[in-house]
Amino acid sequence: MTVRELNSWTEIREELHRRINDRIWQPGETIPGEADLAEEFGCARTTVSRALRALAEAGLVTRRRKAGTRVAVNPPHKATFTIPIIREEVEARGAAYSHSLLKRVEAGLPPQLHAAFPVGEGARLLFTETVYFADDRPFMFEERYTNLDAVPEFGTIAFDLITPNEWLVQNAPYTSGDLTCYAANAGERLSRFFEVAQETPLFVMERATANQKVPITHVRMSYQPGYRLRTRF
Repeated sequence: MTVRELNSWTEIREELHRRINDRIWQPGETIPGEADLAEEFGCARTTVSRALRALAEAGLVTRRRKAGTRVAVNPPHKATFTIPIIREEVEARGAAYSHSLLKRVEAGLPPQLHAAFPVGEGARLLFTETVYFADDRPFMFEERYTNLDAVPEFGTIAFDLITPNEWLVQNAPYTSGDLTCYAANAGERLSRFFEVAQETPLFVMERATANQKVPITHVRMSYQPGYRLRTRF
C-alpha cells in the first residue's frame, strides 16, 4: 500500500507510528504539519488530525498550538495485560484439569472491598467460590464477586462446564483494571484445602476489572504452595 492509498485515520496513525519507531522522525523532531500530511496521504486534514490526536493520547507525540507536533523525547512504554484462563494454564503445565464450584449466592460486598471494587449501594452481586485442580490436586482457590448489573448473563450460567474465570474472559470485555499480588498465610480454611500448615505462605492475587468505569468483577485467587508467576513483556 502506498502513502497515497492511506486514507483512514487508523491507517495514517499506523504509518506515522512506524516512522517514529523506525527513527525516520527522531525524538524531539518536529514532524510535517497537518496540511502537508493531508496532501501526502491524499485525505482530509481532519483525518490526519484524528490520527495525530491518537498518537498524542498514547504519549508518542506532543502537540502545541502554533509550535507544531514533535516526536516525544521519552515516550511511555506500555505492556498489554491479558487475563489468563486457568484451564489453559493448568493444561500448559501438562496436568489434567478439572474444577468444582463450591458456592454460588447473591451477596453484599464486604466492607474491606468497597475501595477496591466500588460498585455502589444496591448493586446486585453474585459471589462464587471455585476450586481448580491439576492432576486432582488443588491448584487454586478462587473467591469472586461479579456485578450482575454489568454482566446480567453471568447470573444464568451453571458453571458446571465452564468456570466464572473462563466465561468472563470470553464474554466480559474490560477497559481498565487493578492487580495486586502478595503473600498470605494459608490460615485455617486454606490449610485444610491445600493440606499444609496454617503458617504456610501462599501466593495471592486480587484483581478488579471495569468496562468504561462500570465495575465488572473482583476476584481473590490463592494458589498452591510453591506457585510462581512468570510474565513476558
